[in-house]
Amino acid sequence: MRFSNAFLDEIRDRVPISDVIGKRVSWDRKKTNQSRGDFWACCPFHGEKSPSFHCEDRKGRYHCFGCGVSGDHFRFLTDLDGMSFPEAVQQIADLAGVAMPQPDVEAEKRDRQRASLQDVMEMATQFFQDQLQTAGGAKARAYLRDRGLTGRTIETFRLGYAPESRNALKEYLATKGVAKEQIEACGLVVHGPDIPVSYDRFRDRIMFPILSAREKVIAFGGRAMSPDAPAKYLNSNETELFHKGNVLYNFARARRAMGGADGAGTIIAVEGYMDVIALHQAGIENAVAPLGTALTENQLDLLWKLAQQPILCFDGDGAGIRAANRAVDLALPHLKPGRSVRFALLPDGKDPDDLVRNDGRGPFDKVLASARSLSEMVWTREVQSANFDTPEKRAELEATLKQVVSVIADENVRRHYGQDIRDRLNGFFQGSNRQQSGQRNFERGQSAGRGGRGGQAGRNNSFSQRESGGVSDRLARSSLVTGGQSLPVLRESVLALTIVNHPQLLFEEYDEISAIDFDNRDLQRFWSSVLNTAAAKGPRLSRDGLMEQLEADGFGTLLKTLDQQIRFARLWTASAEAAPEDAREGYLQALSLHKRTKALLWQRRELEMELGHATEEGDLESVDQILRTLQEVQLEVTRLENQEAIIDGFGVLSGRVKGPAGK
Repeated sequence: MRFSNAFLDEIRDRVPISDVIGKRVSWDRKKTNQSRGDFWACCPFHGEKSPSFHCEDRKGRYHCFGCGVSGDHFRFLTDLDGMSFPEAVQQIADLAGVAMPQPDVEAEKRDRQRASLQDVMEMATQFFQDQLQTAGGAKARAYLRDRGLTGRTIETFRLGYAPESRNALKEYLATKGVAKEQIEACGLVVHGPDIPVSYDRFRDRIMFPILSAREKVIAFGGRAMSPDAPAKYLNSNETELFHKGNVLYNFARARRAMGGADGAGTIIAVEGYMDVIALHQAGIENAVAPLGTALTENQLDLLWKLAQQPILCFDGDGAGIRAANRAVDLALPHLKPGRSVRFALLPDGKDPDDLVRNDGRGPFDKVLASARSLSEMVWTREVQSANFDTPEKRAELEATLKQVVSVIADENVRRHYGQDIRDRLNGFFQGSNRQQSGQRNFERGQSAGRGGRGGQAGRNNSFSQRESGGVSDRLARSSLVTGGQSLPVLRESVLALTIVNHPQLLFEEYDEISAIDFDNRDLQRFWSSVLNTAAAKGPRLSRDGLMEQLEADGFGTLLKTLDQQIRFARLWTASAEAAPEDAREGYLQALSLHKRTKALLWQRRELEMELGHATEEGDLESVDQILRTLQEVQLEVTRLENQEAIIDGFGVLSGRVKGPAGK
């Protein structure tokens, strides 16, 4: 039977290789470091008295430095116990608690197709590498040289150049016998029913091959050479090989470095391709990067597979601080004992490339050494830019902090975060004059905000320059903000106001966006007016025209209220000043959150009805099962209600207003 790579990877990831091998060997206590998943023993394949057999959970591999044997979970069982490969897979699947897959002809066909597509991607990589060395690649070589990259580094990362041609790659692959369908399936050309002749997706760009965990080329990132290009960085589209949210740039190479001579104890996530490459050249090889967008839960899980406490490194400007705060909220629900993250904030205006280019790795090592804990990031975000000179404001701060940490799923971690908050609050307010304490906090907020982009002046400075990823719905709806008025939940305000400020988004996905179901009654009437105006004006609808009609329909006060709510929450992508691509990204994230929350609330209502019926019928077994499911749903509802990951990104898109950004 043929097993898919995805299935084999899944069961390998679920079972530490030390659990498999540990049944047949005795680990050496002196050389083994169990907390790091690093094990040594006398080799079971040949007789020896000193341990030279090494196994590493992080890599899922073993190697004997005496006899040279090496392999993974399955190889160990087939070589040592003489099992067939399917028998070895069955045993690991049993340990993982995963059912064996049934024979699937279509899945096997997809696997063969995937292998074929990887061959095509390898051809494309070689083409781009060759083009970099031609006369047409001169400006790309000059750019890489100006960025301080050596020939060895360029070769290590297999950097290349896509020529300024609509069909250079397509024609090259065709001469190699690659079918049109395969070229399209790899995402190497732009094609579709409305495009008469497909054309190369990447043109006049420096090319960064993106590798899978198995070190196969699955996608590309392209950096535009022309300053007039619509997108500075362009990634491959989603394909059978490539799912952007599940991949980290340089993951396989960084994983190898984790077990290298330096003994790198953690993994570092930076923002861009060039950051990773510059750090590697400076000797810091355990760095990865998301692919130009917000760090996802799947990518965070990948980091945790490599290290218990990965370091997330952000630029020191306002966009970097916002992205860091978004990552705080992404990580909080998933914390467990021994699993957290730390945050390294770079000097304002500097990125990793800047730090290491002239002075080597020393300055960057200092930044890593001063990385902040997650709990410190939570605390700093909430207290650094407001004064707490009244009991009401201090109570509001306490309530906000409790709500922030309430999303932590693990009970023990949540309890310790609660204790940490109480200790910090006691120290923060103890023994200081209220007004003096408030003034110090205000000054601290102003100082922290000076690095932000496009900040406001005057009395709003302490809030607008805080550069946090947002505030909770609870705080945004509180009397401190609204003066006692009842506002829509923040995600509904984001959805409504983004369309008003960027009405072109409505016509891109009209059917889905027009069907949004708002809970707030004022927004229901407001949305009806928006859709009526859009239907009358069509794609020519402008922001000014829509605003004028909404005010004529009596929604002027609501518009001002929504704008105030959004600006207080610093959800800048909903504002008129946001670049269209950032508004679109923020809107899609908010829409996804909205749909997921609505689905969970519907599921909760259904479960509550089932619970009532089961209780009336005295079906205690069903009652217990429904209660467990209901608790899980409620936990997810709470997590989403508190989630701040609506707008700001982790990668090069974050912080951009009215123009290109990134490195």
